[in-house]
Amino acid sequence: MTMTKFLAAFLFTAALPLASCGAQTVGDSAATAASDAAERPFAVTAHGSFNEPWAAAFAPGTSVLFVTEKPGTMQFVDVSTGKRGTVSGLPTVDYGGQGGLGDVAFLPGESAATVGQRTIYLTWAKAGPGDTRGAALGKGTLVCDKPESCRIDGLKVIWEQKPKVTGRGHYSHRIAIAPNGQTMFVASGERQKGEPAQDPQSDLGKIVHLNLDGTPAAVNPLAEDNVARPEIWSLGHRNILGLQFDASGQLWDLEHGPAGGDELNRVVAGKNYGWPVVSNGDHYNGTPIPRHDTRPEFAAPAISWNPVIAPGDFIFYSGDLFPQWKGAAVIAAMKPAGLVVVQTEGDTAKEVARYPFDKRIREVVQGPDGAIWLLEDKAGGRLLELRPR
Repeated sequence: MTMTKFLAAFLFTAALPLASCGAQTVGDSAATAASDAAERPFAVTAHGSFNEPWAAAFAPGTSVLFVTEKPGTMQFVDVSTGKRGTVSGLPTVDYGGQGGLGDVAFLPGESAATVGQRTIYLTWAKAGPGDTRGAALGKGTLVCDKPESCRIDGLKVIWEQKPKVTGRGHYSHRIAIAPNGQTMFVASGERQKGEPAQDPQSDLGKIVHLNLDGTPAAVNPLAEDNVARPEIWSLGHRNILGLQFDASGQLWDLEHGPAGGDELNRVVAGKNYGWPVVSNGDHYNGTPIPRHDTRPEFAAPAISWNPVIAPGDFIFYSGDLFPQWKGAAVIAAMKPAGLVVVQTEGDTAKEVARYPFDKRIREVVQGPDGAIWLLEDKAGGRLLELRPR
């Protein structure tokens, strides 16, 4: 088989079906206990492990899953065959704490791209002057011209958090490509600094809206009259570890609260989500924080959790294998470890099921045929495939 034919079959043509298997709601322990007792509607198959996996994305139109590893490495696996390979040309990351290599994203419109190459976006923790660092977003060209390896050519930083600060927490740096494929949204965590989330001239604690080249998109409402930096879409966020569009094109985020108060938010342009002024959790030292219902000028979460779920990423499920979840948010949870299923309606949401796992779940991805793929957190985290029983 020639290399061109190999690539066409392996990576960059449409994949064959896989052969292998307003108001807010507060989650409570009673609902959790009820769904814990339910039988799992899925069987789980493990497909090898990774070194601190953090994020994953299928190259559109293929069965090839690209997995970032927090220390600064990246692998891919063709889930239809099990073939694995490595990716070179990655950035130098500031690894430590919550920092390292972060998210990966592709343009949906490039599913029929030139054989062997396509645009790739990555985020990572990037060192700054002195003892500072911040999230960075890079754009490059993914070239796969060898059976067991790919490389990223021309990777260039197109956006980065401003200002860079000390510490190694709350980078967030999740990517969501807009449904029209013309712009993108990036989660910019408040880096455990709190107050900058309310500063419109800081990127920290914000969701930013960018053109595909990293410049500010033209429709950011807070940019008018220099109210805020031109890239800012919404503010008052803490640590966003999930950023997704639902089937209607509405943007949602999934955030870690402090001691309690993890939350799912419907993200609306120009809205302020209140951190650190309000939260449905408290500071780690026990100091109380005013609740969302005391400050109606801030956007309240659709649902929040006490006790926490320590969310990783999430998806809005759109496949046919799990019809009972169609349109629902399927959330990776790390504490307690499991999957949490949430139905949304307007500004509100309700937890409808929870399925415990033995190990923390960092990432959840929907496969081309509707199977659900999970990545366990930390060193040795396995790739898990979920299919109906």
